[in-house]
Amino acid sequence: MASVRVIHRVQRTPTGHVRAGMSVENNTVNTVLGPVPAEELGVVSVHGALLSVVPGAEYAFDVTLDRAEIFETLAARLKDFRAHGGGTVVDSTGMFHGRDVRLYETLARTTGVHIVASTGQGPEEMLGGYFLTPQTNPPTPWPADRFADLFTKEVTEGMVVPRVERRGPAGLVATTATRTGMTATDESLFRGAARTALRTGVALSVRHGSDAVHDLGVVLDERLPADRVVVGGLDRRDAVDAGAPLEIARRGAYAALDHVGVADRDHITDAERAVLVADLVRAGLGGRVLLSSGATGVAKGHPGNDLPYSNVLTTFVPLLRKQGLSDEETRRILVDNPRELLSVR
Repeated sequence: MASVRVIHRVQRTPTGHVRAGMSVENNTVNTVLGPVPAEELGVVSVHGALLSVVPGAEYAFDVTLDRAEIFETLAARLKDFRAHGGGTVVDSTGMFHGRDVRLYETLARTTGVHIVASTGQGPEEMLGGYFLTPQTNPPTPWPADRFADLFTKEVTEGMVVPRVERRGPAGLVATTATRTGMTATDESLFRGAARTALRTGVALSVRHGSDAVHDLGVVLDERLPADRVVVGGLDRRDAVDAGAPLEIARRGAYAALDHVGVADRDHITDAERAVLVADLVRAGLGGRVLLSSGATGVAKGHPGNDLPYSNVLTTFVPLLRKQGLSDEETRRILVDNPRELLSVR
């Protein structure tokens, strides 16, 4: 798409290890290869996954993890994204869902696509017992500060690579609420994630449960500025029917419509998404809209979203043009908004 194509250089920052207390200049973004200037991000796929593995699936008899095959699959998908004008992919899956920092480093060097990886956990049902039942009497979930300490180290000291080693810094802290409604453990996760964002300057990505506005309120209660938060899943039909995208954007947070290309009973159609984006832009809220297809590069132990990372560029941008969005308005959504969100502050 010529109107949104961005020429960007491949960042060659050596990986090394991130030192505790390492400072990051403003207007940079933490990638798996280290901090890069925010203006180099280009078009950003802001919500998605590279390698997504349900915890424990690697031990299943019918699941194989062929690293060479996974690399080739992901490299082809990232090269396709770059060929269509893409610059950066954000893996927003957090700590224990297949995140492979060494693999991501190699992919970034090979394909020229910046990769931003995330720390964080959630929802409650996806946590292991270690995080749910620490040795207290009676057993209780981890408090918010303990989650914050865990996530903060992944930003300031580097992301954990089993068993002990740490690599590049996380560029985002991400967490998810239980679909039927935020639990007490989810709230502890949300508050811990918000405190991490406050301490480190990286942005917070949340996927809401049954009430997006309520869930945003929990992290704002931690005094995290709204413009440091993106709320995902706002193209779910229940969220749209409740007016959540407009309200989230009005409160100053980023509203992510991150299922572009997905058409099922739970989500609105692409035609409806395009109208919603146009409505938000006409309401003066174009600076608070983010788009993604929520693509999964490789999924193990669960069905992935097989859409290409380039899907927004190839299929959705034309729909935005039909709604009357200018190239400048489209660029703001695909380039400027994610750049501002991901910049370390």
